[in-house]
Amino acid sequence: MQEDIERRFLALSVSAGRMTGRVLARALSSALRQIRRARQKAHTPHGRQSVKKLMNHAETINSIPLDGNTRLFDRTARKYNVDYAFYKTGPKKYLLFFKAKQADAITACFSEYTKRALRKGRKPPIREQVRQAADLVRNKQSKERTREREAAQDGR
Repeated sequence: MQEDIERRFLALSVSAGRMTGRVLARALSSALRQIRRARQKAHTPHGRQSVKKLMNHAETINSIPLDGNTRLFDRTARKYNVDYAFYKTGPKKYLLFFKAKQADAITACFSEYTKRALRKGRKPPIREQVRQAADLVRNKQSKERTREREAAQDGR
């Protein structure tokens, strides 16, 4: 077994009129590209992917309906290293497909996602918070100006 591992080799045949360093370098780079492509095809993708790629994992797949923000789910799913895919069924309505073996990780991920979604619903957007802060500053400045005017009129 160990001899097989140690004696791996690559057979490369090149037909050329004149064998130069450039021809040999091109042949080796072409072989290396083909090896990389084959290795990349064998690699199974993880995380968010298309439904077709998820089905090609040759495992049983479950689905859950998801209404709402998919980006927020993406952020939480990365923490749990879950393989999943979205299928759009309507406006802001999706089916979430995932591997059946990862059901425990999906439930934990889904519970954190719902907590975040509920928290996000209560908090106003940042732009609105900035507008409110700007309004408060304007009101404070206008009150200070009126106080200064009244003080100046009282001092006369």
